[in-house]
Amino acid sequence: MNFSERLKSEREKRGWSQAELADKIHVSRQPVSKWETGKNYPSIEIIIELSDLFGITIDEMLRSNEELKEKVIRDSKKLAYPKWKAFFDGVFLLGAFLLAAKLLIFGSNYLFGTNIVIPDGLPKMASNFLPLALMIIGGIGSDSLKDKYID
Repeated sequence: MNFSERLKSEREKRGWSQAELADKIHVSRQPVSKWETGKNYPSIEIIIELSDLFGITIDEMLRSNEELKEKVIRDSKKLAYPKWKAFFDGVFLLGAFLLAAKLLIFGSNYLFGTNIVIPDGLPKMASNFLPLALMIIGGIGSDSLKDKYID
């Protein structure tokens, strides 16, 4: 019996509606419905509450459903370098913003005949390749840190 079947069975054994179970674990009825249909899974905190409420072990609730077990394991992992990941994500977004601004300026000059000039103080090479370089650096840095978790 998988998690959704087990949840529905335990709820029905006690004669509770989905709304009554939801009240007991302090959620709305919709999540209970999604859990029972297998469209979504609860957090580990809710699983603990359910196991206490039904008087069954967490192991009995998790072992039957491989997808739920993987979700709980994945949710419990913490990134090893969250600040560095956020930094590299920011570098990537800055590069994307600068590229979009540059394209907007060029498009505006071409289509509408405006005369917006990119500041001359920047060397041409830097203004041309800086957005791309930031996006590459940010993308590589963020990608290399996304799967590094604290053991």
